[in-house]
Amino acid sequence: MDFIKITPDKERAKSILKMCELLKKRIALQDEQEMASLIIADYYEIIKELITALLYTDGYKTISHKNLIIYLEKHYSQFSSYEIELINELRMLRNRIVYEGFSTNPSYLKRKRKDLEKLISKLQTLVEEKLK
Repeated sequence: MDFIKITPDKERAKSILKMCELLKKRIALQDEQEMASLIIADYYEIIKELITALLYTDGYKTISHKNLIIYLEKHYSQFSSYEIELINELRMLRNRIVYEGFSTNPSYLKRKRKDLEKLISKLQTLVEEKLK
């Protein structure tokens, strides 16, 4: 795993939290039927950035999305194997959306939305606690 040790950067983590709030607002404005793929990509972006914020508070950084997930799994046992698998599934789905123009069926978003929002809330709470 490629992790770079840095001085913990709480200001950068705070900036990431603000950006995640903007992404949440953008999700709320989008039509679930028409924009399901873009909403999924935005959910992944929020999750990825919140994990990145955790790394910054812990004094690490990485450029690998896979490493972010591995770090979360190894260092934060409060995340279940289902949650880790969901993040990884989302990562792969987001890559297909962004790089292949894949269209997600709106039913996927409907089935996963509550789990994604719960996961985001859990990550955000954890980052906020680490910033206190």
